[in-house]
Amino acid sequence: MSIELRHLRCFLAIAEEPSLTRAAARLHLTQPAVSRTLAALEAHLGARLVDRSTHHLALTAEGRAFQDRAAAALAAFDAAVDPARLRHRPLRLGHAWSAFGPYTTPLLRRWQRLHPETPLELLRIDDRTAGLARGEVDAALLRGPVDAPGLVTEELATEERVAALPADGPLADRPGLALEDLTTETIVLNTVSGTTTLALWPPGARPAATLTVANTDDWLTAIAAGRGIGVSSASTAALHPHPGVAYRPLSDAPPLPVVLAWRDAFPHPATGALVAMAREIVSGE
Repeated sequence: MSIELRHLRCFLAIAEEPSLTRAAARLHLTQPAVSRTLAALEAHLGARLVDRSTHHLALTAEGRAFQDRAAAALAAFDAAVDPARLRHRPLRLGHAWSAFGPYTTPLLRRWQRLHPETPLELLRIDDRTAGLARGEVDAALLRGPVDAPGLVTEELATEERVAALPADGPLADRPGLALEDLTTETIVLNTVSGTTTLALWPPGARPAATLTVANTDDWLTAIAAGRGIGVSSASTAALHPHPGVAYRPLSDAPPLPVVLAWRDAFPHPATGALVAMAREIVSGE
């Protein structure tokens, strides 16, 4: 059988609703029609995407993996056939927390000057790929290793890491720190879009306590409240100042790579120009 867009739209509606009845109402279809469409998609893929054994629908592991791919495919199709965007389609550049660091403003200003026909939209999206894997953006500025299928990455620069501390805490009185200075502290980890994990510390010398948050704002709030300390890139200190947070350099933490990523399939026509401009700005050209 051939898979059509209606199969993907049906699956995504099911993924976002708690029942087949509500998914059917959202799609203006009958429940049996939705069930048949889902079954046909699962038969084509040879995998069960939705667990129907409980009162509320739940995606299987295969369903969760397929959700991002289906959303990206639909987003690309909808953007391609949108007549309002055909002539002046913007280039959506995602980031999770610190954009392009000190190069952000030079990039935006140079792009506006040289490519006024293609607006560059900088979007913060709290996601490991800043919305790129889900098709919400055309390219993304990311930090750390990126392990997502279908993405092309290019390393543009590296950034030193810093410790983020409660401004009134004892460690804030020191001009610099090492990773071992933090092992007795609670480490605040942004598990949604952050790059710091306990693997940053050597085995056997890792902090015992962690506190997880879902975005940069909650990360800063937790640190300012004295609930723990964090580790991030130097750009975070510059772009996210907070009266309750002090940033101090970490002497022995490895630098964090800054990469530009885009989808291998159907890239935005201006992606090549963006990559070239980012390289030029970093090199000082």
